[in-house]
Amino acid sequence: MSVSSLRSFEYLEQLPGTTFRRLYEQPSTALAIFRRMLPHLAKSFVMAMLYISQPLPVTDLESCVRPESRREKDHSLSLLYRLHILAVASDPGQPQALKLTNPFATSLRLALTGGGEHQSFGVPCDTPDKHHVDIAYLDAFARSQWEGILHYMVGSLGLKGHGDGPSQGVTKLLELGGLVERHGRNVVITKEGFSFLLQEVNAQVWTLLIFYLENAEGLHMDSVDVLSFLFMLGSLELGQDYSLDKLTPTQIHMLEDLGDYGIIYRRKSSSRRFYPTRLATTLTSDAGALRSASAGGFDNALRSSSSSGDGGKGFIIIETNFRMYAYTSSPLQIAVLALFTRLQSRYPNMVTGRITRESIRRAIATGITSEQIVSYLATHAHAQMHKNNPVLPPTVVDQIRLWQIEGERMKATGGFLFKDFVSLAEYDAPARYAEEIGVLVWRSDAKRMFFVTRHEQIASYLKSRAKKAA
Repeated sequence: MSVSSLRSFEYLEQLPGTTFRRLYEQPSTALAIFRRMLPHLAKSFVMAMLYISQPLPVTDLESCVRPESRREKDHSLSLLYRLHILAVASDPGQPQALKLTNPFATSLRLALTGGGEHQSFGVPCDTPDKHHVDIAYLDAFARSQWEGILHYMVGSLGLKGHGDGPSQGVTKLLELGGLVERHGRNVVITKEGFSFLLQEVNAQVWTLLIFYLENAEGLHMDSVDVLSFLFMLGSLELGQDYSLDKLTPTQIHMLEDLGDYGIIYRRKSSSRRFYPTRLATTLTSDAGALRSASAGGFDNALRSSSSSGDGGKGFIIIETNFRMYAYTSSPLQIAVLALFTRLQSRYPNMVTGRITRESIRRAIATGITSEQIVSYLATHAHAQMHKNNPVLPPTVVDQIRLWQIEGERMKATGGFLFKDFVSLAEYDAPARYAEEIGVLVWRSDAKRMFFVTRHEQIASYLKSRAKKAA
């Protein structure tokens, strides 16, 4: 699951079943979750049950999966249960069977085959726009708005036409999300903010939208309306203008906020039409996500729906003497490098600098970690660097980590502790299951305790064992 899918799934997982029922009444939402949230095996399970009238026996479902793929099967079923897509059909005297929930099944069939008058995929305008808007203009608008947000985060506003900066609503959302902190008149990026910069654009957009969703109720907005509209945007056509006639008051209110992010374009606030930008139409795309602006070439990224464009080329060279050469003229990339390097010279297409103890400690003081710095350097390393194995000089990587260790001695991992097992057999089975599904962090056979990052699948496993034992 991609970063953006994981972030949106974590938010959806917390919603109650009644909210899912309202969400799935819209075919566009059912299709978006099917396309974006589910792994291939889970999609296969859904399609196997979508057009059958009777529940599917569990034994028939398991016969379709190879024994060595048990982990993938359990993971897929767990996702379907948690998204309220799958339910157990309990008929007395009958073998256990599974069925798709309604209205998810009905809405997905409508989305795949068409029909109905739900209009959840948007209503195209039936009159031409007097002020012609083409895709190139939409890309330029989205680029300007989104890069303005990133420039604000790294403190490089005023460069390349980003002097005004994002709106007050956007800056407030960045603070509420913990991506930046305000110290007087200065804005400082946080550890979470630097992680945000390292993400692909699609994941960045979803991160901000999740923050927006989490604060929607405080703005007296219906969170279901907000979510439905976001999923609808992912199904719209780039370059097509859409009418506001079928939108709810909450969704119309959202248009101004989404325009601040560059997700939609409206010529003026009183306009009765809007255009989705490429940031909107890739929200639920199953194709490769856009490249990050901080990764280079947002121009190229917005002109291509894949990440294989020229914008993905590396530009950083690191020498064993800690000198750095970055072949870029992007103010945004230079501002990101200035967060953890001491820049020395700037040329038309290149900047030079040096990684020093002071520059790394300064970055760590703002919450940026050594692993994030190493990851950034490796991800954006120049093609010449990739001829080396490893890509980055080991002396540089080790020293960056040592500079962080100077001030840190412990690393915290959030999770859940399982203990107080009656017998070794009772302890061993769930511990091995946790290791199989990849959530086990630590275990102690002597103390009959283990620590995991997620508990939902373990709890389901323990319940199923208890039922079998009964």
